Amino acid sequence: MTELAASHPLADSHPLAEYGWNDRVEADFAPYAPKGLLPGRVVRVDRGRCEVVTLAADGSSVLTLDADPAPVASRDPMWAVCAGDWVALDPEADPAAVRVLLPRRTAFVRSTSSKRSEGQVLATNIDYAVIAISLAVELELERVERFLALAWECGAQPMVVMTKSDLIHEPETLRFLSEDIRDAAPDVPVLAVSARTGAGLDELAARLSDGTSVLLGQSGAGKSTLANVLVGQDLQEVKAARDSDGKGRHTTTRRDLLVLPGGGTLIDTPGLRGVGLWDAAHGLSLLFSDVEDLADSCRFHDCSHTAEPRCAVLAAVADGELSQRRLESYRKLTNENEWIAERIDARQREEVRRNWKRGAKRGAVRD
Repeated sequence: MTELAASHPLADSHPLAEYGWNDRVEADFAPYAPKGLLPGRVVRVDRGRCEVVTLAADGSSVLTLDADPAPVASRDPMWAVCAGDWVALDPEADPAAVRVLLPRRTAFVRSTSSKRSEGQVLATNIDYAVIAISLAVELELERVERFLALAWECGAQPMVVMTKSDLIHEPETLRFLSEDIRDAAPDVPVLAVSARTGAGLDELAARLSDGTSVLLGQSGAGKSTLANVLVGQDLQEVKAARDSDGKGRHTTTRRDLLVLPGGGTLIDTPGLRGVGLWDAAHGLSLLFSDVEDLADSCRFHDCSHTAEPRCAVLAAVADGELSQRRLESYRKLTNENEWIAERIDARQREEVRRNWKRGAKRGAVRD
């Protein structure tokens, strides 16, 4: 579990405390206070603009400003201003402008849907990754594993929330589904909730009350409905899922940071069709720790767990200790991650070459 930043009484009494202000953020912002900048947290990014909650003129309350993120714009999409970011804001600019992007403690990153070697940051400075799985559709364990690997990689504590539990009328069926997810998600909390009946919502709200959470899942998983119930207001637009496959239509089109009445903040995100891994070797190692523990007993240190003699992983599959599905998922996801990691390394090397060439040309001109 990621360690939440400790807060002292002064930080707790800060007007931005309900948005996650703590002594760590205070220390990061301290160099910019003498320059007349104000601290703020990005609560929404949409079409090249962002909304930032910051201090009002009286210094004892907050207000939300439309701000221009262009002053800290980067060619690297990994460093674009994102919901959850803490920033130093220039309120005197017209419009208000983000001058500094404060250090990110965590960032949930997936590869872009184009399969290029670029990452897309979905949320920053998060403590919990809430993976919403609809019980109205067939369970896809590999998709769950993808979310979990990325959550572990970024340093957030993952949590699987089975939504629409009121659709499951047999307790035994719900128990079997929970066990399937727990087999794919060792040591990860799994909760069944229903926005219609309220089942499980008190426990979920209690778990999310001491940090920032990001809500992730496919369209139709009930994320926006769940966000509305947790916040206690109809802030997010909701549409019914299709009867044919239970999937939604991307009701949420932007990422919003919402304050929870019981404490904590929640970042709602658009539904994700694809969940591409992005440099998630550590996350995969944590997710598949059972497979890697078995691999330590293989005869060959570079065993591929396919046909080698005295392969402890294959022996565990034969004995029923490890499922064939989980082994195949391990192979597929680790191979995919190695492929994208190679692309990332190649892109970074190319950027270094381009930067060196530009520097060399400038040097030649100066001479």
